[in-house]
Amino acid sequence: MSTSSLPVFSLLETRVLGVLAEKQHTVPDTYPLTLNALVAGCNQKTSRDPVIEASEADVLTTIDSLRTQTLVVESSGGRVQRYAHNLERVLQVPSQSVALLVTLMLRGPQTAGELRLNCERLHKFSDISAVEAFLHELAERPAGALVVELPRQPGARENRWAHLLSGVPTHVELAQVTPFTPAMANDISLGEIAALKANVARLEAEVGELKALVARLCAELGVSTQGPVGLA
Repeated sequence: MSTSSLPVFSLLETRVLGVLAEKQHTVPDTYPLTLNALVAGCNQKTSRDPVIEASEADVLTTIDSLRTQTLVVESSGGRVQRYAHNLERVLQVPSQSVALLVTLMLRGPQTAGELRLNCERLHKFSDISAVEAFLHELAERPAGALVVELPRQPGARENRWAHLLSGVPTHVELAQVTPFTPAMANDISLGEIAALKANVARLEAEVGELKALVARLCAELGVSTQGPVGLA
């Protein structure tokens, strides 16, 4: 299957693929997974973002869809059916890249530093620069990008990355906010400055009225407005 012809996957489809790839490394003795184990992994409360509640029927329908794209392979060894993923061959990316994609599919957008830590059981990257190198490789694939670097959030020190297997994430549209720079000060109109000054004047007047009200109440009650409980 050509990587350029990949469809846009649903959340449950990426969750199923992510769980299969994760469990291959974390519980190799029970991989390929049974349906019960796969459902439990999809509904896991830890290391998942978002947390979901998928039924066996939902997961079976998703498996059938992924099987038609050769992304999931079924085996009948033993008394129950078992399922394995085929991500590396279908996406034509190395195991390091699969580890990054899986972590993004299971945990949502993350920084390169977070990915290095969260990928540790799938692949141990030597440093953050190694993570960034594979991310940029995934973002610049001739067959089509599989990840995207998101605009930096206000107050954040690093940019986060997201996978593109479910299409362009809404985070991109929501985060397209140009940060304020000193050069933008020239773009503030005189009308806006006047409005700000008027708001300040209004707030100062309201504070003055409140002080006068408190002073009047204190006078009626015979309480001094000076001291720890009074107004300066």
